[in-house]
Amino acid sequence: MKRLIVIVFVLLVSQISAQTYEIGVFAGGANNIGDVGRTNFILPSGIAYGGLFKWNKSKRYAWRASVFHGKFKADDSKSSISSRQQRGYVVKNRMTEASIGLEFNFVEYNLHKLGPAFTPYLYTGVTYFRYDYNYFDAGQFINFNQTDGSFAIPMTVGAKYRLNQFLILGAEIGARYTFTDNLDASNPEKSNLISNQLDVAFGNIFSDDWYVFSGLTLTYTFGRKPCQDCFQ
Repeated sequence: MKRLIVIVFVLLVSQISAQTYEIGVFAGGANNIGDVGRTNFILPSGIAYGGLFKWNKSKRYAWRASVFHGKFKADDSKSSISSRQQRGYVVKNRMTEASIGLEFNFVEYNLHKLGPAFTPYLYTGVTYFRYDYNYFDAGQFINFNQTDGSFAIPMTVGAKYRLNQFLILGAEIGARYTFTDNLDASNPEKSNLISNQLDVAFGNIFSDDWYVFSGLTLTYTFGRKPCQDCFQ
């Protein structure tokens, strides 16, 4: 029995140590999709940056965790919608998010094998983010200097390529469907924070906001690689 326990323990340790991990950085831009400004899906209006960690469990998928920060500027004057151009609202906001989920590779992505490795991928999971809580009153942008939090569902598509034995370059576009409609200050729900109890909501109050991070990733791989895969 003791021998069996030792054998199982050795097998488990060897499986864990055989995994490949990645740690790296993200840099790019951010934009919103809401009731203020442009409606383009990908058109960064501010910077975005952060860090990420991956645990490659197999050639097909990896567990992924990340912390990103970004900011955007939504300007009605740059919208293609005439009613927004006439309204002329301008909103600035920033988001800091923590996300965890699963990254799925379209083709087998073997980091233990010598030579180039490339694959498109999808990522999704759960995201929690903090953002500035603002609203409009009589056309005037009001900044509370307070933050609020909400959850979001990330939907990311990207591609990654191994530059050498240790570095992997990626490019991705990640849309976040949020569970708030006030990222663009169009639908404040905390009325107790507003001294003027007039209805300050506008736009489509039945549609929550989106924000998008798009950019490049650079990760460093580490972890013991299994010898039986080195020459495949």
